[in-house]
Amino acid sequence: MNNQSIESEITTRLNEAFAPESLIVSNDSGRHRGHSGDDGSGESHFSVEIVAAAFAGVSRLERQRMVNRALGDLPGQRVHALAIKARAPGE
Repeated sequence: MNNQSIESEITTRLNEAFAPESLIVSNDSGRHRGHSGDDGSGESHFSVEIVAAAFAGVSRLERQRMVNRALGDLPGQRVHALAIKARAPGE
């Protein structure tokens, strides 16, 4: 098992996959305490804002898929909810 926090793991995986110009990973779990999907770990809900050249000319839906693929087993397995804002530079 990885000792790295899920937030750090998301950051590492997205940096490796996209070499983004900008990346903000926010842990929103505290706002969802006691709600559906809150597993008590404090690492169940996240937001990602990423700007990378890989998203140029790609639809919003495909950008979401690209981010989810880069994160592998995290969404749906170890992360209950992930909000993604993926943009190309200059957008």
